[in-house]
Amino acid sequence: MKFHRIFPLLIILITFVTGLYLYPYLPDTLATHWNINGQVDGYSSKLFALFVMPVVSILLYLLFIFLPRIEPYKKNFLEFDQYFYLFINIIFGFLFYIYLLTMFWHVGIEFNMIQALSPAFFVVYLFAGILCQKAKMNWFIGFRTPWVYHSQQIWSKTNRLAGKLFVFSSFLSLLGLLLPQLGIYLIVLPPLVFSLAAGIYSYFLYYNSL
Repeated sequence: MKFHRIFPLLIILITFVTGLYLYPYLPDTLATHWNINGQVDGYSSKLFALFVMPVVSILLYLLFIFLPRIEPYKKNFLEFDQYFYLFINIIFGFLFYIYLLTMFWHVGIEFNMIQALSPAFFVVYLFAGILCQKAKMNWFIGFRTPWVYHSQQIWSKTNRLAGKLFVFSSFLSLLGLLLPQLGIYLIVLPPLVFSLAAGIYSYFLYYNSL
């Protein structure tokens, strides 16, 4: 079995084992949500808090294995599949990192949750940007609007721009380490604004091609 399939399974297994190990030592109710200031504002049962992440990870794993099988542009997908599988591994690493942060919180390690998430989003946005720039026309991966499918040129130009903007977003999210009070805004707002900009750009490329 290839590494890109083994790594997510290992992450899922480790998450399950961690949950089983910690289950007897944790209270019945655990924090599962933090507000924009990094303060706890939501709680769930211990069973849910410890095992929802590995269950969701299993579903994601099945989805990521399934998508390439139904991809209409299989030839295009094969040209960048190594970047796709690398990004999938990063997503599973990201989920495991979030899981570890919540466990650290519950064993008494104090930190600002938003600040701790900033470097994780840096990695995700950075590789999302790289993936966009490498992706060939397909149905599932990259920046997709109705207009990018009009031509390969529109797809390529739009995804190159979207990729560069996501890379820029990654460095903005990293500023959350230095500016924790603005961390959530630096994580959430740039990708939303840049996605809108890339979508408008794809429309104008399409309009000018008519």
